[in-house]
Amino acid sequence: MKKKAAKKAAPKKAKKKTTTGIRKKAGLTQINYALSEELQEIVGAKQLTRPQVVKKLWAYIKANKCQDTKNKRMINPDKKLSAVIGNKPVDMLKLATHLNKHIKK
Repeated sequence: MKKKAAKKAAPKKAKKKTTTGIRKKAGLTQINYALSEELQEIVGAKQLTRPQVVKKLWAYIKANKCQDTKNKRMINPDKKLSAVIGNKPVDMLKLATHLNKHIKK
């Protein structure tokens, strides 16, 4: 009796991963954007990268207790924040839409 020869599988190539999970080729995390006056009042700077804007915006939201107590996904804007996102409560996933209007290249 003859034994069948085992087929060897081709070795898989490992995918290159970045340490932060963000593509550095595009350099999106390193571009400083000019901010509108309303957004400058909240974040405290004239130019920031997009991740820095989001980080400072969330710091402001948490410090001023703008999150809804029952539904944490909803942001209830105060006077300063309403200049950026409007007067109505906004879902946290829609914040990027409102930020795009205040971030300039």
